[in-house]
Amino acid sequence: MNGARTAVSPVDVTNIEGTGSFVIVCEHASNAVPPEYGDLGLNAATLQSHIAWDPGAFSVARHLSELLDAPLVAQRFSRLLYDCNRPPEAPSSIPAVSEIYRIPGNEGLSAKARGERAERFYLPFRATLAQVLDARSSPPSVVTVHSFTPIYNGVSRHVEIGILHDDDTRLADAVLVAAGAGGGLVLRRNQPYGPQDGVTHTLREHALPRRLLNVMIEIRNDLITTAENQTAMAERLSGWLEGALAALTKNPGDKEAAVWARP
Repeated sequence: MNGARTAVSPVDVTNIEGTGSFVIVCEHASNAVPPEYGDLGLNAATLQSHIAWDPGAFSVARHLSELLDAPLVAQRFSRLLYDCNRPPEAPSSIPAVSEIYRIPGNEGLSAKARGERAERFYLPFRATLAQVLDARSSPPSVVTVHSFTPIYNGVSRHVEIGILHDDDTRLADAVLVAAGAGGGLVLRRNQPYGPQDGVTHTLREHALPRRLLNVMIEIRNDLITTAENQTAMAERLSGWLEGALAALTKNPGDKEAAVWARP
């Protein structure tokens, strides 16, 4: 690394005083890289691409935070430095390769260097999210917001919105019901990723142990390229989420059911 270490916090919290029933999380909100890391050996176009962040996701999450009066916890730096939706022991937490791209700045890192990355970027994020959840006056529902590329490794993806869950399916089930036909959008459960891909770490780390309702939403990023698209998507998702929570509240047996499959 070269230059002075930045003092900017790796985690951003907005609307902390929100009184709604949800907490919104955006782990891949930014593609920023502190100057002391240079460009990680990548050109500007690559650092603007989906491997460095989830384009459009933060704007959708921010609008959801406003619409649902919910706190929003987001990371401030690129997922290439540390993917806050992965535990430190996962190789993909600091990827040396992402899709077809080598990440020279991540190659050959020692265990100590990886630990320093986790300490700097992941641990503050994890601690802040835990504090936000535990400070709520009543148990919140956790919603993580992501976007995905329409073409991955040369293969087109036809799904437009993925509703993802881990062992606890309650909120995901209810969102899929509330969405109905999806308003013309192609919705799928646990696509284009699922728990088997290691993408539900935040849900497993924070929501499942607290028995909080939770869901991960993946949006194909070509649907949220403009401010207008992002606002419209947030409005659509907020309606689904509010409808889902209302349905679960009417059926408290569903809301409180023990649905975890872990031994």
